[in-house]
Amino acid sequence: MSCENIYKILVVDDDEKLKKLLHRYLSEQGFSVFLCADTAEMTTKLARDFFHLIVLDLMLPGETGLQACCRLRAQGNDTPILMLTAKGDEIDRILGLEMGCDDYLSKPFNPRELVARINSILKRYYARPPGSPVPAEKLYTFGGFTLDVSSRCLSNETSDTILTTGQFALLKHLVINPHQPFSRDELIALLKKRDRPADERSVDIQISRLRKIIEENPKHPRYLQTVWGYGYVFAPDGSHE
Repeated sequence: MSCENIYKILVVDDDEKLKKLLHRYLSEQGFSVFLCADTAEMTTKLARDFFHLIVLDLMLPGETGLQACCRLRAQGNDTPILMLTAKGDEIDRILGLEMGCDDYLSKPFNPRELVARINSILKRYYARPPGSPVPAEKLYTFGGFTLDVSSRCLSNETSDTILTTGQFALLKHLVINPHQPFSRDELIALLKKRDRPADERSVDIQISRLRKIIEENPKHPRYLQTVWGYGYVFAPDGSHE
């Protein structure tokens, strides 16, 4: 199967009029758009589906956009975030970027600028437009799966998964270095290169999530194996390392 050819955008804002406007405009630009009124609804949708980018309002009822961004990053969720705010204070922009959002746009804004910023983020995170040809050397196969390093898509005969930035960084590093054990410290350093906070727990969480995707039995992994007291190793043939 091939990866989905439309970028999926999740808009989180409590302004119904603005949400309808963004849904119409972004849909006209070729995006698949989903709407949420608050971060609780956003969390539910993120647990059920993958999105290429989140457009997240700063001022929301209950948990704010800044708090939600910080929480998602702490949980290892690397979905790109474009923060919207009615405030123009530079300190809000700086705080948003420090907490892990990828760009910042103040209200009111021109929808064309929003689309330009979205496209810029997508270009940074997803190396090629969906559906474009992939050079053979950027495809890696193992155990019925194909990893497309250009689109961050992991596919088999029945499903496609667009990996998060953290998941992709780890899996790609392990896949292109088969049979080579990597310590947790080395993998932490790898994640930190993605400008995200990282520690042993974040590495273990990402590995656990990858195992749920690629392993027939995640509790007894064949491909992403644990090197006890050290780290992890990738076994492309599923043999015990």
